[in-house]
Amino acid sequence: MTRSLGFSLPVTVVVLAIAYIYFSTVFIFIDRWFGLKSSPGLMNAVVFTGVAVMCVFNYFVSVFRDPGRVPSTYMPDVEDSGNPIHEIKRKGGDLRYCQKCSHYKPARAHHCRVCKRCVLRMDHHCIWINNCVGHANYKVFFIFVVYAAIACLYSLVLLLGSLTYDPEKDDQETGDSFRTAYVISGLLLVPLCVALSVLLGWHIYLILQNKTTIEYYEGVRAMWLAEKGGQIYSHPYDLGAYENLTTVLGPNICCWALPTSGNIGSGLHFRTAYDYPS
Repeated sequence: MTRSLGFSLPVTVVVLAIAYIYFSTVFIFIDRWFGLKSSPGLMNAVVFTGVAVMCVFNYFVSVFRDPGRVPSTYMPDVEDSGNPIHEIKRKGGDLRYCQKCSHYKPARAHHCRVCKRCVLRMDHHCIWINNCVGHANYKVFFIFVVYAAIACLYSLVLLLGSLTYDPEKDDQETGDSFRTAYVISGLLLVPLCVALSVLLGWHIYLILQNKTTIEYYEGVRAMWLAEKGGQIYSHPYDLGAYENLTTVLGPNICCWALPTSGNIGSGLHFRTAYDYPS
């Protein structure tokens, strides 16, 4: 399911940044270091273009794909023995009900104040895609972050390599013509590499734990309350590292880096640790 999208300044900034990094990497860094007509230059240009294409494709899919809507007819079945987890309110113990959307909320669903609706397995609202990251687009968002981090690190390596190659010839031929491009690229790539690497590491941790960002912070509080009461808190959706990976990325390892989503299910029910014998 796709959604309509009006003008968004953050999305426009991301698109312009991607375009600038791509053209400066291919037509300045690679060309000056190897030459685009040489075999190493052509090979690096093809590889970087492939990474950039995957980055752009996954970015637009994460922007336009609906993260997952709660059906208006959804009603939790408290007598369903196959679904032992029914999340309740922190106070009162009632089933979670969204007053703004006027329907019950499935497990792991949350109301987004920006999108003004409930989102299935909501992770967070991301201004850079002008969309929520939820059940239906989480994998695509994660893959975008992977390719974006690789592209930025790759571009930074090419930038540094082109600076160290024949500096005397560069000064004679270009003077100040490319210095501005190098300065802008450096100021853009260094913080992007740091930010994307941290973001990638964070979501790898979440996937291995089968948690969302919201569940992580809720789990910190639940762990504190459990320890205070002399109990041990266990995240109910943690199935083990490999099972957690396949839950998000799919059972076929060859498709983990592709934006496929045939395995994600409805988003209304999720496997839990209670589904397996101890």
